Amino acid sequence: MARIDYDEDDHDDSGSPRRDWRRTLLTWLLAVAGLGLGFLVPYMLYLNHQVGERFGQLQWQVPTRVYARPLELAPGVAMDARALKLELESAGYREGDGLRPGTWASEDGRWTIASRGFTDVDGQVAASRVEVRLAKGAVGSVRDLVADRDAERVRLDPARIATLYGRQQEERRLVRVQEVPQQLTDALQAVEDRDFAHHHGIDVRGIARAAWINLKAGEARQGASTLTQQLARSGLLGIGREQTWTRKINEILYALIIEARYGKGVILEAYLNQVYLGQRGNQAIRGVAAGAEYWFGRQLDDLSTEQVALMVGLIRGPSYYDPRRHPERAKTRRDFVLGEMLETGLIDQATHDRAVAAPLGITSAPGSIAANRFPAYIDVVRRHLASDYSADELQGAGLAVMTAMAPSAQAYAESAVTKTLESLDSRKRPDLEAGVVVTDVHSGQVVAVVGSRDFAMPGFNRAIEAHRPVGSLLKPFVYLLALALPDRYSLATWVDDSAVTVTLDNGKRWSPGNSDGRSHGSVRLIDALARSYNQATVRVGMAMRPERLAQLMKQLAGIDAVANPALILGSVDQTPYAMAQLYQFLASDGEIQPLYTVRGVLDSEGRVLNRYDKAPRQPDDGDRTAARLVTVALQHAVSSGTGRQLVNDGLGRLDSAGKTGTSNDGRDSWYAGWTGDHLAVVWVGNDKNEQTGLYGATGAMRVWSATFARLPSAPLRVQAKGLEWSWVVGNHSTDADCAGARRFAFAEGFAPPWQPCVVAPPPEEESSGGWREWFGFGRGRDPATGQQPATDESSGRPESTPPPQDIEP
Repeated sequence: MARIDYDEDDHDDSGSPRRDWRRTLLTWLLAVAGLGLGFLVPYMLYLNHQVGERFGQLQWQVPTRVYARPLELAPGVAMDARALKLELESAGYREGDGLRPGTWASEDGRWTIASRGFTDVDGQVAASRVEVRLAKGAVGSVRDLVADRDAERVRLDPARIATLYGRQQEERRLVRVQEVPQQLTDALQAVEDRDFAHHHGIDVRGIARAAWINLKAGEARQGASTLTQQLARSGLLGIGREQTWTRKINEILYALIIEARYGKGVILEAYLNQVYLGQRGNQAIRGVAAGAEYWFGRQLDDLSTEQVALMVGLIRGPSYYDPRRHPERAKTRRDFVLGEMLETGLIDQATHDRAVAAPLGITSAPGSIAANRFPAYIDVVRRHLASDYSADELQGAGLAVMTAMAPSAQAYAESAVTKTLESLDSRKRPDLEAGVVVTDVHSGQVVAVVGSRDFAMPGFNRAIEAHRPVGSLLKPFVYLLALALPDRYSLATWVDDSAVTVTLDNGKRWSPGNSDGRSHGSVRLIDALARSYNQATVRVGMAMRPERLAQLMKQLAGIDAVANPALILGSVDQTPYAMAQLYQFLASDGEIQPLYTVRGVLDSEGRVLNRYDKAPRQPDDGDRTAARLVTVALQHAVSSGTGRQLVNDGLGRLDSAGKTGTSNDGRDSWYAGWTGDHLAVVWVGNDKNEQTGLYGATGAMRVWSATFARLPSAPLRVQAKGLEWSWVVGNHSTDADCAGARRFAFAEGFAPPWQPCVVAPPPEEESSGGWREWFGFGRGRDPATGQQPATDESSGRPESTPPPQDIEP
């Protein structure tokens, strides 16, 4: 065995200082490394857990979106060019060639519209191109240009009207990476991370390249962080301006873990949905889809090259390069991105030169995505959904709430309130306010709600919260009860409008008078309603009994009312929404239709969670006939009664029906009126319950008139089923050419007996009021005191304040 020799210097048993120092250093290095590894391994495990938990949750940070109803166009639907343009613009369409989705073109009443596909409560609606012809205020024809054939109807994707955010107040619309234009993803990588496809979270070469570019430019023009690092910074670390070593190290470690756990496609998709692109108030605009809508009012696939470049450029600093506030900075940044796109071969020289010369292409105001423009309507929507969804479930849950709102109806109602109240403002009418509810008479959908003259601001919603005396708005339902008894009452029935006294349960007497201070003797029932005669209405109402009126209100609208005689003249406080529900029975041709604002709720995948469009309850034929007779009478109210100003306003073409209402001392002005398509109930007054000096016809009806002067709506045609028409003189049917003959509608089979024309004067329709007025007792004044008793609105007891009554001139 060979012997191994070594010098004594190679082994120092005496423990020399040199050998001890080396040994100590090595020991400390190993200890530090061990401690580092001991700390780093569990820390990396912790970060890995954080990535798995928080990265996977990025997709849930999506607000709930609220949409208007899809615009449905079909031959015969009332529509004009102004309203169609408003509807299209509300849904984010723009004038163009009618070829690209989301554009329209028009010429000589012919509209070419390229729609975008969407999901509605009844399923997917495909994108299409259609030609719509308008003529005489209606849709003349609809043609499917893709299939080259006439279409029965077409639905266009709806406008977004609100966004319900969660706690983070972030606006985001998720997209798949496959839905993002290739030019956008390529431009993003060209500017922010050219080696994205190859690196593993950090890019040393990219850092060196960015440093060189910034050095040459003399400013920071390109960042050194990879897309993965940027995603880690904004999605996992949160937005922060502080630059600390700890934060940077965490960012790098997060990026390495993300790259190890997820593929490039997943990372890029998360980045595209998470990237920060602007701020409006407390709402952050996140993701390229939301950014395209916010800055350009467009969808991603409709962005031009210069818009793609601008959006990529904004990533560097949305506030600093804000194109609305700093257009020169934004253009410089956009042109730099275009240069990078040219350098990397994404665009050619001609495209580059054209894009550099193009304007920024942003909208003048931020897109509607970040603003809830219709707080009163959304307030009703929230209340509608409250029984099925808590606030936390609804907000930030990525749901789609499909409502019934019609943007044109909402816009015209808001404009009418603003214009009318401004014209009525004076010292004598301080702080006028309004509440408006507009419904679709065919379905019960609520298409517009105005809760304040300052309609863009949230607050007290008078459409559903202002309980005010309704006055004569209840009278049609008194006559509805009577006309449901065709063997006793018809529109031609003579009713007594002389002074009337009702003895109340407490033994006191109530003697309401007419607004004009006169009695009118025997009048036809249709005239008593159309001219809103109080005395005749009280007689009919007492014959029908207040208890039955209260029951009817409960049945039709869920309204609870005290059944005292004063109820006949409207002694009940209700909201415009409640009165719209009550009048919906008349406007819908006698159907009991629950009003609703929400058609359905979809989840983030477009699946239906809830639907709210319910079939109406069908009353018996007798009730529907009575509703039609009341409608005929209220058409007469518009043509020659308290609503006749509408004809003077040029709305006679609508053949509308309606009823005015005024409460005590002109404190509340009401009007409920409907056409063949829409019902609108309007209240005007003030929150202090002070006198306004307005009647129903001079306040609320003016708002109604201003709304329907612009809103396309079909004329009202009363269905003939269950009705027959007859010419009447006195109490008999007769020939049409008989002197004094007047045509009335009757329940079928209940027209008065016919007799040949007899020259005889009909009963007087106007009188001085009889012996009471002759002897100076006037409108039912107490013979002992000469004073007229009145009733308290709620109790029916004689008080100093008269009951609510119509006081139209």
